[in-house]
Order: sequence, then structure tokens, then C-alpha cells
Amino acid sequence: MPEKRDYYEVLGVERNATDEDIKRAYRKGALKHHPDNAQGDKAQAETKFKELAEAYEVLHDPDKRQRYDRYGHAGLRGAGVHDFSSMGFGDIFSMFNDIFSGMGFSGRGESAGQRGYDLETEVELTLEEVAAGVERTLEFERMDLCETCSGSGAKPGGYGQVQQQVAGFFGVSVRITACPACKGRGSTVKDPCPHCRGVGRARKHRVVKVRIPAGVQEGQVVRVSGEGEPGPNNDTRGDLHCYVRVAAHPLLARRGDDLICQAPVPFSLAALGGKLEVPTLAGPEEIEVPAGIQNGEVVALRGRGLPNLRSARKGDQLVQVFIEVPRKITKKQREILSALAETDNVEISPQRKTFMDKLKDTFKRASS
Repeated sequence: MPEKRDYYEVLGVERNATDEDIKRAYRKGALKHHPDNAQGDKAQAETKFKELAEAYEVLHDPDKRQRYDRYGHAGLRGAGVHDFSSMGFGDIFSMFNDIFSGMGFSGRGESAGQRGYDLETEVELTLEEVAAGVERTLEFERMDLCETCSGSGAKPGGYGQVQQQVAGFFGVSVRITACPACKGRGSTVKDPCPHCRGVGRARKHRVVKVRIPAGVQEGQVVRVSGEGEPGPNNDTRGDLHCYVRVAAHPLLARRGDDLICQAPVPFSLAALGGKLEVPTLAGPEEIEVPAGIQNGEVVALRGRGLPNLRSARKGDQLVQVFIEVPRKITKKQREILSALAETDNVEISPQRKTFMDKLKDTFKRASS
């Protein structure tokens, strides 16, 4: 999931902008990037058009705007923000009909018989939860069918569509658009519902459980079918898209299905070899450090990583060794190390011998 831009920046308004400023900026941006008018890259224009709609939905709603101002994008989790990236233009037209009316835009007949609107939220997991899989309870708000009028908002009557002459940007044309009286619902509001005031929708708090499989990756989406909002004609619901975030672990890092751990090793243990306790997702575990291990080398714990999302086969945990050199030593330690130093020039490793030979050659070339 790509990082979202600041909504005020998207609309080109200041943070203290009034609701009218926000509406005016959105209308201007929608006019510029609407596919009927956009010049150049149509796909890019569509992306910007949907980005503008998302920014307007949040900043136009006092509750969502307050949450966004205080907590940023993270504050909108569960607030019922729509997933505009998966919407058709007909969806957006029907949502913001008051903005687009009179602008010469058409819904392109997309709202009839169309599925509902998708919503999005986020869930944060620990590495332990990624390893085992987890069931989470999600709480969010959505615009739902009014329970009092079952979404009708009024008694039946009127027409769902009328034929209009629309003065667009490319001359006068005949288009099939939503009836301005009934907004395409096929009924007019003669006696408005007292609960929803004739809208047919009301904000509803939802609590659902979602099973997140083991091995899920950062940014992946778990789709909860049918937990979105109903479409313009109260038909099939959209879905809830749950984006996964994985919290940083204090000692382990993820690389694919493998886990990486950096472990400090005392000089004596690196030289002599022995056992070292390291952290794993299942708790502390001892590994065998081979004698003479070098700084940066890796000891692998097979099958201690994360399960693959598709095959369930577990990766490895890789323990990278960093040899610690003490800054302060005791008198006895100094004596021991001094005795060891006396043997350094007697027992020279192949690597050190190669380095010394290259060093001598360099000095000879420099002096000649």
C-alpha cells in the first residue's frame, strides 16, 4: 500500500480552510482531472481524480477531519473511509452528487446494478502473530441502509432516470443521467424517513472478526467480503479491505520468510567456541558457536523462521555474529592477552599472511 499524501496538499488548501474552501478546491480539481476533460495521461488523471475524492471525503466530514488533524492517516482507521482506488466513476458521482450537479459530468450509467462501495482499514501485527496467524476483531463505521426505512428513504414513485440535454465541455449532448429529483433511486421523498431524513442511509458501527493467515507480509490485504457499503441502488455490498502492518521487533528483523538476529559474542567464545543464547519467536534458544568464528559470520537455525503464506514451509533464523572487544580489561586479562599476542606472529592465518604480503608489496612500490 503506497504512502498517502497529505490531504490538504492534495486539495491545495491551508489547514485552516473552511468547508466552502474545501468544496471549492475539490470542485476545481475534479473539473481538471475528470476523464472527460483531462489532457495527456488518462490513467494518471484517474488516479488524481480518485485521490481528490478521498481527500474531500475526509476533510468535508467534521469528525473525520478532526481525527485526521490530530492523528494523521493513522487516526482514520475504522472511520469508514472509502477505498476510492477500486471505485468506478459512477460510484464517486453518486456519493458527491451535490458537487457534480450542474458541472456537465455524467455517471456514465455505472451506478445501475453496480456492487457497493469498498472500505479500508488497517491492522498491526507482531512477528509472533505473523508466525502463528491470528484472529482479530475489527471495529469501524460505515454508511448503511437505514434500519427504519430499509434504505428507501421514501414511498415509491417517480422515475429512476430521465433523459437530459447536458451542456458539457464538448458541446451539447444527450446523456442518460440520474434523475435530479430521486438521485436515481426510482422514488421521490414525499414523506422523508424521520431517522435518515429521506437519505436512506445512516452511519452504523460495525464489529467483525477476521482471520489473518500465518506468514502474511507487510502491506498485504485481507479482504472481508460483503462488509463494505451498499451500492447506489441498495444492491450488492462492497468489501472491507484490511491492510496489514507488521510492528518492528526489538531483536529480530524479517527478510522474506527468514528472520535475522545480530548477536554480540565475547572474544573468548569466538576463539574457543561454545554455546550462546539467542532470542527466537518461541523464546530464548542456545546455538553452538564454532571455534574460530569470524566477525559477521552467520549461524543458521533451520526452520525457526516464518511460514510461507502459500506453502506453510518455514524459513530459517540467521544469527549474525559480532565479536565484542572489551574497552576495559583487568590485570589478569591483560596478562593472558599479552601471552596470546606473543604467539600471533608465530601462528599466522592464511588470510593474515595474504594481507601482510600485499602490504609489503605496496610499501616496496611506494619506495621505488
